[in-house]
Amino acid sequence: MSDVAKAAQDLYQDMGAVPVINAIGNMTMLGGSSPAASVREAMDIAQRYFVDMDQLLAGSGRVVADLLGCESALVTPGCSSALLLGTAACVAGDDPERMARLPDTTGMKGEVVLQASQRYKYERVVRMAGVELVIAGSPERVTADDVSAAIGPQTAAVLCPVLGTETDAVVPLAQVVEIARGAGVPVIADAAYQVDPADHMRATACSADLVGFGAKYFNAPNSSGLLCGRADLIDAARAHTFAAFERRELPGIGRPLKIDRQEVVAVVMALREWLTMDRNERDEALSHQGRRLRDAVQGLPGVACDPASGDRVTGLRVIVDDAPKLAERLREGSPSIWCHVDDGSLSFGLHTVEEGDELVIADRLKELLS
Repeated sequence: MSDVAKAAQDLYQDMGAVPVINAIGNMTMLGGSSPAASVREAMDIAQRYFVDMDQLLAGSGRVVADLLGCESALVTPGCSSALLLGTAACVAGDDPERMARLPDTTGMKGEVVLQASQRYKYERVVRMAGVELVIAGSPERVTADDVSAAIGPQTAAVLCPVLGTETDAVVPLAQVVEIARGAGVPVIADAAYQVDPADHMRATACSADLVGFGAKYFNAPNSSGLLCGRADLIDAARAHTFAAFERRELPGIGRPLKIDRQEVVAVVMALREWLTMDRNERDEALSHQGRRLRDAVQGLPGVACDPASGDRVTGLRVIVDDAPKLAERLREGSPSIWCHVDDGSLSFGLHTVEEGDELVIADRLKELLS
């Protein structure tokens, strides 16, 4: 065990928490991400001076918009905050009187349309702005006519989660945008983890009137995100932020949604690196870890691996009896090991596994399966 690993275990123990080897991915509940050394260095440099946060949010947004090719952008404290600020912008704009009344939407457009087949727990974030959801269609099937019929004179926006698993029961984002724009209604796309590859992220950032991303997915801090889209709506969303509340005395709904100057800088630096990284080089580094894990466990009795051969192993599926029980026992150790689990296998994603920890996973599997 390295000195850093030992110190980290001692630190978490002192805080009454168990350290985790994260083979699941960029999960908020596990801390989200591990920013690169270059990003952490930029955060340390940013700490040298204080800054006008309203000015920093405006300037960093221009940099982000240039990087992604979208009209405008805003760094936010997470994707959920981006959705809330975006909804508030659609409902109240930057009118101080209307802003001060939220979440009371009386006299304002106070409805947001959501497809029945796309209902999810994060719709709660949008409702925090005081809006009511109007559900289009049924869980089994939503048509373009259903979406069109759900849009009315009180519609402030249409919410469209971009999950990457859309089916025939979902009207796709591009068609939703066409329908909504025909009615003069903005679309808010929740594209939290639609960041890879870089060209996909750039296209997604321009796919709707407002688009939210979770910055942890491109290795910025867990508590950061992006809102991209139309300049007028981004300006209104920025008027609702904590910075405008303090600097410009605007009574926005986003005062509790604070982000550090160091985090804002980290988002920009992480995004620059993300958009220019050599993905082949990244995947080879991950595959090196994956092959080490596979080589260590493939010969164990009753164990099979997928992929069973080949050089590309950025994630490894370990097929084993009683996988849920084995996953439970992996979590019971210290450090605790978290992975995806189903009835017949454990899946280990390597991109959130610190180099060397794949061998810790292998040793624990050997111990439990012996």
